[in-house]
Amino acid sequence: MSATNQQVAEQVRRMVEGREHVDFADLFAPDGVMTFPFAPPTMTRELVGQDAIRANRRAAAVHRELIDVHEVGLVTHQSTDPEVIVIEITHHGWAKAPSEAYSFTALGVLRIREGKIVRYDDYMDPIALTRMLGRTPDLINALAAA
Repeated sequence: MSATNQQVAEQVRRMVEGREHVDFADLFAPDGVMTFPFAPPTMTRELVGQDAIRANRRAAAVHRELIDVHEVGLVTHQSTDPEVIVIEITHHGWAKAPSEAYSFTALGVLRIREGKIVRYDDYMDPIALTRMLGRTPDLINALAAA
């Protein structure tokens, strides 16, 4: 039996929480797509397929060392389309580079078919993300170069 939309959303929350191993790419269909519509110039805007998603998550793992996640909340909204769910994931913790507490929320629009994500549009605030990771100068330089 396939995972429900709610169960997939909970797996995403657990992945963000990082307390137990959840391979994010395994939540996707083999040809699943992940997009970052608000991505800054320093970030990939679209990943196609589990291999690309897995490689991207491995490369981004270094950023995980820059924060201590204390709590991750999940709010889900089922759309009128049974395959589409909107999730709000908010995590709170400690950002090491700016040495301050943080709260970060991202919205995801997920299309889930037969228990696998076929499309995930990840809407996050790139300015808040770069500040949380202590990479504001990198974003400024990328924007100046663009």
